[in-house]
Formats: sequence, C-alpha cells, structure tokens
Amino acid sequence: MTNLIKIAARNLFRYKRRTFLTLSLIVIGVLFVAGFMAVTGSFKNMMIGQITDSFVGHMQIHRKGYLAAIENLPLTMNLKPQAARKVETILKEIPGVEAFSSRIKFGAMFSNFTETTNIRLNGVDPEMEAKTVPLLLPRIMEGEKALKKGEILIPELLARGMKVNVGDMVVVIATNRDGSVNGKQLKVGGIMESATGPGGRDGYVHIDDAVEILRMEEKEISEIAVRLKDFDRLYEVFGILEGKLSGELNKQGKPVFEVHTWEQLSPFYNIARMIDMMTFFIKIMLVAVVLISIMNVMIMAVYERVREIGTIAAIGTLPRRILSMFLIEGLLLGAIGAAIGGLLSVALVYGINAARFTYDFARQTDIVLTASVNPQDLLMIMGIVILVAVVASLQPAFKASRMDPIKALGYV
Repeated sequence: MTNLIKIAARNLFRYKRRTFLTLSLIVIGVLFVAGFMAVTGSFKNMMIGQITDSFVGHMQIHRKGYLAAIENLPLTMNLKPQAARKVETILKEIPGVEAFSSRIKFGAMFSNFTETTNIRLNGVDPEMEAKTVPLLLPRIMEGEKALKKGEILIPELLARGMKVNVGDMVVVIATNRDGSVNGKQLKVGGIMESATGPGGRDGYVHIDDAVEILRMEEKEISEIAVRLKDFDRLYEVFGILEGKLSGELNKQGKPVFEVHTWEQLSPFYNIARMIDMMTFFIKIMLVAVVLISIMNVMIMAVYERVREIGTIAAIGTLPRRILSMFLIEGLLLGAIGAAIGGLLSVALVYGINAARFTYDFARQTDIVLTASVNPQDLLMIMGIVILVAVVASLQPAFKASRMDPIKALGYV
C-alpha cells in the first residue's frame, strides 16, 4: 500500500499545472462553503437569539387548542391555577430547564384621555420574565429598565402615535372572560423598541395588574414560556416535557396541555429554513465542482498513460492494483485539497471576526458579525470532498484496470 501511495503521489506531480488547478478548485470550493456556513450560521444564531431572548422563549406551554386561537387571545382558554402549578412542578423537575415565566395575554384599549387605540398586553412577573427572556428589559428605550406594579411598558410605535411619554398617566380598558368591562389607570414606565419591526403593538404590565384589570378571582395563565440551559438540547428537552405533560388528561380523556418550540411560534423560523436550504444547495455545488474537476483529471490521466498502463499490466500487475493506484490518486487530490481548504477556512473565519463587520436586523443596529464554523461541520465538508473525489475516480480507474495489455501497448 505504501508503494501505491508513493506511485500515486509521483503521478500527480508529473502534471503539476493540472494538479495545481484541480487542487485550487477544490480549495476554493471548501473555502466558499465553509465561509458561507460560518457567516449565515452566525446570522441565523443571532436571529434565533433575538427572537427567543426578546419575547418568545425557547418553548411555550398552553392549554390544548389555545395556539390555534391565539390571534383572539381567548381568556376562556387560559390555564387554571391548579393546571399552571402542575406545569411549574414538572418544569422544576427537568434538569435542562433554566427558567420559566407565566404570562397572561389579553387584548385591551389604550387611552391617553384624548385618543384611544388597541394594544396587546402581556401580564408578567418581572423577575421570572427577565430570567426567561433576558433581552426584554434591554429593549426599553426610554425610562427605567424595569417593570413595576401600577406601570405599563408600551411599544415605540404606539407611544409616538399617541404622543405619550414616560411618566404620563394612561388608562387600559379590557373585557374579562364574562364579558364585563373594566379599566385601570397606569403610569407609563417605559417605551420599548419592537423586536419584530415597527409594526409591533405588544405592551407589558405586571401580572398582578393584569389580574386586577381582568377581574380574575384566581390567577389564570395564558402561556408559560420556557428557557433552556443549553439551546442545542431543544428537541431533547421538548421530548421530555411533552412526554410528561401528555399524561395529563381532562375528563373527556383528551390532553390538557400542548407544548411548542420557538419554531412553531415565530414566522422567523421560515427565514432560518431558507438559510438551511441555501446552505444545502451550496454544498451540492461543492460536490459538483469536485466531481467534475477530479473526474476530468483522472480521465485525462488514463488517456495519457494508456501505454504505461499496458506496460505494467503486461509485466503482471493485477487489475485490482491498477484500480487501487488510480483511486489513491483521486483520494490524495481530495484529501490534500480538503486539508488546505479546511485550514484556510479557519483563517477566513478568524479574519472575518478580526474585521468586525456590522449589520442591522429588525430594530437592532450595528450588530457585530461573529462568524464561527462548527468543527463537526468543517470535518463533514472535508469528508464529503474526499468521498466525492474517490467516487469521481471510480470510472476512470475501472477503465484503466480493464484495459487489454496488447491493445494498450499498441496505442498511439
């Protein structure tokens, strides 16, 4: 085997220019794919972090059927106190859960005493919410970065449209589950930038104020947002949580709860899917480049060395050794190109991070691009290149191993 490797390496460097061009194509392909994955992966992770850490959470738990009617924010489908406590007990027993926050969501009318508009309100416990979605309070543009009883955090769009400032008194009017109307005067504690663009109309009040506005005899919860210790274990923890909650049935024998990951809750998941799809097609392009390049080189090598192949076959070299020699040539081309491409990819990622490129996302500006490539992804790219290089060498290698020595020696 050692001799075959030496012969294959010698043959590759007999045609330095062609080998160099082929290696260059492979290196550029690996570099392009790894760089694309590093940049788009960074944007994807940032986007997911902004969405999950600003308002969605990694997962949410609702009463069965609530999500289908969430646009109406139905108070009749809230979790009863006993059911909410059951969920909280289960969450505390799961090691992968870092924090969770119970919320009361409802639609209301917002008035500054001269004008009135609609608003979506989230009644939350400030401490629990800050642990579950740590980017919530940093979204406060004006005012103290906190949420207190008797105060309301309102979105920037609404504040500008209604000419409301921090410290102003406003009235929130809502209809409870029985249809009666109630209102409460609140102080504007802060103005928030929207995490989803200028159209956001979500405000926040203390959960105790929400209970008072809705005249709840008991604290009924609309949803429970969950944050994980390790986001990479999302599906694992989701499976555990869903398994534990699926055993909770109502009197009709149907599940009481439903669990959803952020992917099922945010339209931005479609953007993440598009990024994954683009990455997949870029990998396909890499496979095509390597396949065509190496197949071309190996076919030319066979045609240029027909008499040489005939000579070694005539002196008794077995077909399988001739086959192995050409396969090893392809393997070496793929391995060398993948190795150089992998090293340059690491250097490219380092250079991108050193340059500190910035971009904007939604209302976030000057976000520093932090490129990173997972070692496993890089090894996978290199493995694909090597595998494709061997596959591309198969047809020329079979052709060389099956040549008739007499015809090959007479080839001109």
